[in-house]
Amino acid sequence: MKLIFLHGSAASGKLTIGRSLQDLTGFRLFHNHLVVDTLLSVFQFGSEPFIHLREEMWLSVFSAAAKESISIIFTFAPEVTVRPEFITMTTNTVNVEGGEVHFVELICPIDELERRVENPSRAEFMKLRSVETFRKIRKNNLDQFPPIPSSGLTIDTSMMQADESARRICDYFGLTILPTEAKIEHYPEIE
Repeated sequence: MKLIFLHGSAASGKLTIGRSLQDLTGFRLFHNHLVVDTLLSVFQFGSEPFIHLREEMWLSVFSAAAKESISIIFTFAPEVTVRPEFITMTTNTVNVEGGEVHFVELICPIDELERRVENPSRAEFMKLRSVETFRKIRKNNLDQFPPIPSSGLTIDTSMMQADESARRICDYFGLTILPTEAKIEHYPEIE
């Protein structure tokens, strides 16, 4: 089992690259907003139950996927409401089941991030969509997080398209690229 851990600022291209990587590899895409948006329907962002349940849900999925040898792509935006030990817990959770975590840092110039934040495609999930809020977060260091282990792969998403970034990730980690006609089937075939 491999966990491809894509991390970077809001609007750095994590979900877009994650989708391209899923298309190439067949890995399951477990992006952070699947859990974040679920919890926001009940809890305030950053509240104690939100923080606890978010990490518990993320780690539970990592553990179950590793036990079942299901490789996944995870997207993560570092910020102060995530406990610093989450990264170590992620690595330990996957490693104990014989899996591997591969970290990929996605970077992008601030002016491009600000341009992307207001992109209508970000409305699909409860993503940050205000340049003003984005600037406040940065000004108040709310996007700060302890260093995440480096695999040595950092991609500037302003310099290449998502499919090219996904191929670079595959090359770097030696991931198998599926034939074009292969597709991900989420439900069992019924005959």
